[in-house]
Amino acid sequence: MLFDLTRLTAYLVAVLALILTPGPDTMLVLARSLGQGRKAGIVSALGIFVGCLFHIGAAAFGLSALLATSALAFSVVKWVGAAYLVWMGVQMLRTPDAGPEVVKALPPKGLSRIFRDGVVTNVLNPKVAVFFLAFLPQFVVAAEGSTGLQFLGLGLMFSVTGTLWLMVLAATAGTFGGWMRRNPRVEAWQKRVTGGVFVALGARLALQRQD
Repeated sequence: MLFDLTRLTAYLVAVLALILTPGPDTMLVLARSLGQGRKAGIVSALGIFVGCLFHIGAAAFGLSALLATSALAFSVVKWVGAAYLVWMGVQMLRTPDAGPEVVKALPPKGLSRIFRDGVVTNVLNPKVAVFFLAFLPQFVVAAEGSTGLQFLGLGLMFSVTGTLWLMVLAATAGTFGGWMRRNPRVEAWQKRVTGGVFVALGARLALQRQD
């Protein structure tokens, strides 16, 4: 069994907290949907999904090879990743309330160009790579099966869940975009919840026995 229920539940809670927090991907899909319609927003979300697959593959094959080479090196990666998640959570908790984040429509483009933009934007974003390298190892346990399959499974859960959410936003862009502009404190509240989850993940790793 690759994932025990407790670990999988903790992972899914973290994933849901993250994807519900408006970020660059959310803004891109909303902006594209408002400017060109539902189909354009969905295509943009699919492009982002393909970009995520690149980072998942890199994390899966790279970190699995590291584990096979040196358990100590992998343990160091996990601890550094945990520290990064705690730091990111603290930054979210400390971020002051901002004014409304206006989602501006983007000029029309062909669907193939929109898809490509989604892929390229995600692949070339170093923060996405760093996040996967920090986030996924916290839920991988070598004793419970293939680490490569665990990385791929966790990454796909994250990407599929996030893509489905982005598609929902694309389908309801007009309503959701207006709602965000009328409720500027929602983003700050979501950041605090996600920040607390990330800090808790780091603490969980610090308190549990290492495998």
